[in-house]
Amino acid sequence: MEEKKIFGRIWVDIDDKNFLGKGKVELLKKIDYYGSISKAAKDMKMSYKAAWDIVKEINSLSSQPVIETKIGGLDGGGSRLTPKGKQLIAVFEAIEKDLNRFLKNAQNKINKLLQD
Repeated sequence: MEEKKIFGRIWVDIDDKNFLGKGKVELLKKIDYYGSISKAAKDMKMSYKAAWDIVKEINSLSSQPVIETKIGGLDGGGSRLTPKGKQLIAVFEAIEKDLNRFLKNAQNKINKLLQD
């Protein structure tokens, strides 16, 4: 029997620019974990410049900073998510769970329809 599958993805655009999606949320979570854009980029196998460009774009599209960076010095540099950044991740993941429930329900409906 052929397997039928329904797919869906979610992302958020602001002014027709990609603000947030699964990959960007993953980058934000890794920045939060490592406290470093460079380490997060390396873990995701992307260039530092690509990660930095994403961070700049997210911050520029947001009404409040999502990531704060600190230039190196005696204490060293680093990056951290702001409370707004953590809130964005939590809301995006909640929406993703809602989408997955919807897709599972849709999958069950299409499977039932195609069995009859």
